[in-house]
Amino acid sequence: MAKQLHKRLSVEQVKAVLAQFTTHQMSEAESVRYLELGRARFYELVYEYRKNPDNFSLSYKRARPTRHIDTRIEENIFKELKTEKEKIIDNPDVPVQRYNYSYIKNLLQEKYQQTVSVPTIIDRAKSRGYWKTKPPKKVHDREVLTNYIGELIQHDSSHHLFAPDAKRKWYLITSLDDHSRAILYADFVLAENTWAHISAIQSLILKYGVPLSYYVDQHQIFRYVKDRDKQTIWTRYTKFTDDVNPQWKMVLLDCGSKAIYALSPNAKGKIERPYQWLQDHVVRTCVREGVTDIARGRQILQAEVRAYNWQRVHSTTGEIPMIRFNRANKEKRTMFRPFVIPEPFVSAKDIFCLRTLRTTDAYRSVSLGGFNLKVPKVMPRQEVEIRLFPDLKTGITEVRFWHDDKLAGTQQVKNSDLSIVHL
Repeated sequence: MAKQLHKRLSVEQVKAVLAQFTTHQMSEAESVRYLELGRARFYELVYEYRKNPDNFSLSYKRARPTRHIDTRIEENIFKELKTEKEKIIDNPDVPVQRYNYSYIKNLLQEKYQQTVSVPTIIDRAKSRGYWKTKPPKKVHDREVLTNYIGELIQHDSSHHLFAPDAKRKWYLITSLDDHSRAILYADFVLAENTWAHISAIQSLILKYGVPLSYYVDQHQIFRYVKDRDKQTIWTRYTKFTDDVNPQWKMVLLDCGSKAIYALSPNAKGKIERPYQWLQDHVVRTCVREGVTDIARGRQILQAEVRAYNWQRVHSTTGEIPMIRFNRANKEKRTMFRPFVIPEPFVSAKDIFCLRTLRTTDAYRSVSLGGFNLKVPKVMPRQEVEIRLFPDLKTGITEVRFWHDDKLAGTQQVKNSDLSIVHL
């Protein structure tokens, strides 16, 4: 395609051709060929030249401004930008500090069936002050450090006001495969405790298999650290860091995996980008739907996880996470191992559980959080390992008694009667 006339020839060159044509020194065919124009455009220039030869110009006058858009589209752009500012950007408890113009572009398409470009939205945003300068970029290594899926699982939690209308912060617990960058587990919980993180392990391992390792921070749920965890019973026994395995780590070891600890918050950088993407989209959707309950928040979260895993090309790998994950699995580039219940245990409930030790009294009973339980098949003054599998939906905990590597019996107890959170 030929360049525009004003980019190929100067005004003086064009005027010279038009002057020769109007004085019959050059034919129409020669003039059109020289200027590389169609006849219609050529005679438009001839008309302009004859009107005012001295002030002839090649400047193109558009019939309407190039940035003109339908007023209804413009109104909806400002409407959504206003919602962003009032309910998200200006709320210090919401984990989003920047406008997302691509989100608004998609929202206009899905909600109003209106098509508009991101640059146009940005132009309108700047005209009304819906704009924030970019903060300095954090510097940390986002390189993929693993060659196999299941080699390293990034596991973390985030506590924010994900649904402002709920007026309560939720915890987002997420597990991400380092090699594929696929999010293999994500859920909202009202309170962060050991059982919530054990449930995350259970969900991932029963679905994908046992990974080689989990990469976590040094939260006391994941690691006992001397001189920090002073409220635990272990301080009186002068236990040192990692001399005691917290409940979560016990489960991990029973499964045949291991924990690797980040030495600083910056070392957890890989999982920050998926968190940022999830937080950004979940918050915006919750705001526009007026979400007030965590059940609806979970539905929105799972929809966004599916979009992240199956639709978005990851900026580091250059691939869609689950496609990369499935290809690695097909090519046997995996360190996931099938989950096998270790002996002498007989159920997954014996592994993905909370544990504690008790000694039976003279009546073959033990006390758990002030609640007395009869232990069948165990003599008085014997040590019993109690493994508890709480079901938060039914509100019932299955209590499983183990003695001499044998299951001595089980009981069903209301969660409210047991202080299981502190085990």
